[in-house]
Parts: sequence; C-alpha cells; structure tokens
Amino acid sequence: MSTRSFSEVEQLNGIHYVVDGEGPPVILLHGVAASLHDWTRLVPALASAGFSAYAPDLPGHGESDKPDDPEQYHIEVILLQITRWLDSLPLERPVILLGHSLGGYLSLAYANRYPENVERLVLINPLYSPDQLSPVLQVARRRPALGSKTMRLVPEWLVNTVLGWDQSSTADFSPQARQQIANDYKRASPHFVYITKDISDLTPSLPDIQQPTCVIWGDRDMTLRPDSFPSLVDILPRASGIPIAHSGHQPHIGKPALVSRLVLEFLDALESSDSQATRS
Repeated sequence: MSTRSFSEVEQLNGIHYVVDGEGPPVILLHGVAASLHDWTRLVPALASAGFSAYAPDLPGHGESDKPDDPEQYHIEVILLQITRWLDSLPLERPVILLGHSLGGYLSLAYANRYPENVERLVLINPLYSPDQLSPVLQVARRRPALGSKTMRLVPEWLVNTVLGWDQSSTADFSPQARQQIANDYKRASPHFVYITKDISDLTPSLPDIQQPTCVIWGDRDMTLRPDSFPSLVDILPRASGIPIAHSGHQPHIGKPALVSRLVLEFLDALESSDSQATRS
C-alpha cells in the first residue's frame, strides 16, 4: 500500500489530485462546490482494501485551475477536461468510476461515451437529469450570473450556517466536516453555478450503460429529488440500489463508515465473481 498521506496532491493538466494504494484503479469524482476532501475516509479505505484510489479536485474546485471565464464551466468543457486528465494517468486497465452528484453525472456520461474504459460504477446521490434539481437549484440554473455574483458575496460563516438547516444532515456532520464543506464552497470558482445551466438529460442513453453499477443515496436529499434514484436503478441494465435512511445529499460525509462498507462490499463481490469466472 502507498505510504503517501491524503494531504499530498499531484498536478496534471491543471487538475490537482491525490492518489493512494495499489491495485485496480478507482476514480472518485466529487460534486459541485466540493473538493477531493469529500473522500477523506473513502480513499484510505479503498487503498487498504487493495485498490488504487485517484481523487481529483474538479476544474474550478479545490486546488485545481479556476479560469475566470463562465464559458469554461459548461458541462461539456468539464467532461472534456476530466477525460484528458484520465487519458494522462498511467492506467493499465479500465477504471472503476465512483461519483457523487455532479461526479455521478460525469461518471455516467463518460461510461456512455467510452464504455471500453470503464469496468464498473458506484454512484452516490447522482445527478443525471435536470428534472432532479430542487426548486431552488432550478432557479439558479436559469439565472447563473446572479448565482455567481451571490457566491462571490456570501461569507463562509453563512454557508456553514445554511448547512445546519438540513436536519437530515446536521446530526451526522461534525463541526470539522461542516467547516470543510463551507470552505470548499468559498474556494470554488463562483462560476461553478454555470455547470448545471446546460446539462442534458442522460436518461435516454442510460440503457446503453452495461457496466455493473451500485447506486447509493440518502433518502432525505434536499438537493436532488430522492425518488429519482430508484428510477435510475430501474433504467440501468445492471444496477442495484441502496437507500440510506435519515441521510441527505452527502451520505459519504455524514455516514462515511457505512458508505465505505457498502462500496467495498459491492467491489469485493464483483472481484470474487470475476475470480470465479476466470477459474471456470
């Protein structure tokens, strides 16, 4: 297992990322206004379980490049940058994509376009259609310039306070976790609000995604409609679904031990199945 600490990051094509462990590659993609720190618990768990975990800061987030141009925050531009980053990694086999929210959208879109590069998927409260967005996000999607201006002006303490309004998450998030979430919001480019402006509905292409997929979601999500996740499981040809009770949009932060266990159980079951198929 790698001896690198989680705080050590690499840079490639403007993307900052952490890599830890040796074995099948797992790519962890966070959501809007977050960072690779979303995966503080899951990266070491994957490394300890025999996987190689790559967790980037998406463009415009964390320590990755943040161009001051709204045109650089369209979903297709973000997907192209992540594709180029993946192409630059020293990978010798197809990857396991693990995405939360926007990271789930990017994972599904990438798997649909480059199926030969993806072995399986793990999706946590994934975005796949603009119809999933909450009423507040629907408004922000229609007026991204206003949202960008608001994000420049809102103080970090207020972001932290707003996080406490989601009663399904407050009890789960430690003060340190909430502070990190608020910090990630403020250090992301305010242009991140443009990302959802022109996202397309992936629903028509979902039946083409043949990789084994595990969908995990909090049943009290206030960002994306919770009833959209069972629908995703039904549409994907080889998907299983696991709802997490009394959890919101970020179960991987609020209930990290549980999510880590579910992820590893899914990956271990498939590894065992692949091994048995090889022997027979």
